[in-house]
Amino acid sequence: MSTPIAIIAGVGSGAGTGAAVARLLAKRGYTLALVARNADSLSKFADELKGAGGKAVALPVASYSYDDVTAAFESLPAGQLRVAIYNAGDGVWKPFLQVTPSDIQKVTQSNIEGAFAFANAAITRFKANEIDDRGKRGTLIFTGATASLRGNTTTSVFSAGKFALRALSQSLSKEFGKENVHVAHAVIDGVIVTGRNKERRNDPEWEKNADIRLDPEDIAEAYLGLLDQRRSAWTWELDLRPAHEKW
Repeated sequence: MSTPIAIIAGVGSGAGTGAAVARLLAKRGYTLALVARNADSLSKFADELKGAGGKAVALPVASYSYDDVTAAFESLPAGQLRVAIYNAGDGVWKPFLQVTPSDIQKVTQSNIEGAFAFANAAITRFKANEIDDRGKRGTLIFTGATASLRGNTTTSVFSAGKFALRALSQSLSKEFGKENVHVAHAVIDGVIVTGRNKERRNDPEWEKNADIRLDPEDIAEAYLGLLDQRRSAWTWELDLRPAHEKW
């Protein structure tokens, strides 16, 4: 049997959702193909996985342009692609009249252009797979946000990108579910405990209180639940939030 491969775009510094999913999939025997823009951090995280007994390859990209994302897939290791997770996405939070063309390009490239390229390359490879014992040729998961569902006073450009990502995932789910490709979208409704958020908040009590923030490892467990679903009961959209999150 071919080695199963999982590709994850957006693993950051190794402290967030993408990295947490990668660790769990490595324990399941997947070879991880890791995509991110920071080559140094990416290489260190790949080394971490390999040091823990996993298999991983770093696929750094200069940007989330269509061409750069497509090129990353051309460097996939030997095996059969079964899981693809698009966790990339830049955010801009500012009043609408302060939004610049650069802000728009930044958000649309990572949330729309890169997502289209990632989905195209992943689904193309999934279609060549045999159906597994869960009734799948492959699983594609997109990470969304609160802004996927509603805009706010400083999220005009960010919400535009996330709305588009959600629409893409829904369209693909309807089109390719008929070919046994499972496409899902996860709404992450809350703040995740990452190094960046810890530094920004500087609030040890917030870090310790699981009622009011999201833990990357818990999000990763939910993603694995999507991977394990059988074809008679698939989820398209999953929303995750802390117990005390206002929504």
